[in-house]
Amino acid sequence: MSLSLIPGIEVSGSALDAERQRLNVIANNIANAQTTRDNEGKVYRRQLVVFESMLAQENQSSATAVGSASSSPNTVKVREIVEDTRPLKSIYMPGHPDANAEGMVQMPNVNVAEEMVDMITASRAIEANVQIITTAKQMVQRVLEIGKR
Repeated sequence: MSLSLIPGIEVSGSALDAERQRLNVIANNIANAQTTRDNEGKVYRRQLVVFESMLAQENQSSATAVGSASSSPNTVKVREIVEDTRPLKSIYMPGHPDANAEGMVQMPNVNVAEEMVDMITASRAIEANVQIITTAKQMVQRVLEIGKR
């Protein structure tokens, strides 16, 4: 059985999955906010999630077929996770093992306050999508009740 009978659920389900991935990236950023050296010896760089609309992708692939219309709803997915290109922070910490000759340590470009705002935004998007799914489910239940009468 396809969820396309209730498009709101399919759309919200894809958005929930994308926001879950976004929350995982945010948690990883917070966990590495003080990581000056990873396994490769590099300073951690903040990660960003890039979303993609599946409808736009479908429209591009069907552009050659004149008059074709997509019947599937617009869904969201994570296209990629990229590094933030903002510069790293330099902090004076002469006793740190990763300090250079001048005592400066390269720190990640992670701002914990910014990550917390992103986390709140993602959490609210999740709440909104859960409410959409709940409302769609209630509407289907009411339709089924009408059919019983």
